[in-house]
Amino acid sequence: MRFYLDSSALLKRYIMERGTEKVEEVYLQALNGEASLHLSTWNIGEALGAFGKYRRRGWLGEEEHRAARKAFIMEMARLMKLGVAELVPVRSSLLTESWPLVERYDIYQADALQIASARSIDADELVTGDRRLADVSEAEAVKATYLG
Repeated sequence: MRFYLDSSALLKRYIMERGTEKVEEVYLQALNGEASLHLSTWNIGEALGAFGKYRRRGWLGEEEHRAARKAFIMEMARLMKLGVAELVPVRSSLLTESWPLVERYDIYQADALQIASARSIDADELVTGDRRLADVSEAEAVKATYLG
């Protein structure tokens, strides 16, 4: 099983919120050799930015922020080294493929990139905490799980 995780799904691994349980199941499947995790290199920056935003808004304390950020970086490095996680590079071809989605569905470039990236690796499932992204993914024949 090939799971593609967007930034909102990644965050749920390190910050307890609705959908965390499903993300933990996906990671467990990957660690047991039953699945692989895929994400865009774009998601790394988005996740790091979101950790900072959570801190600035007071949703995470300074120590919680540092711990979540460190756990994210260390676990992603470990999972990639183990071969159960893979980064999908942001390529101009994926950006170009995403432009029609931006126009057709009136979505952000970053969201369209998630769909194009998931499609490029033949993901079995796109996992997201974004309802609109899940709906557009399904409309584009990319199976999606909404974590909301």
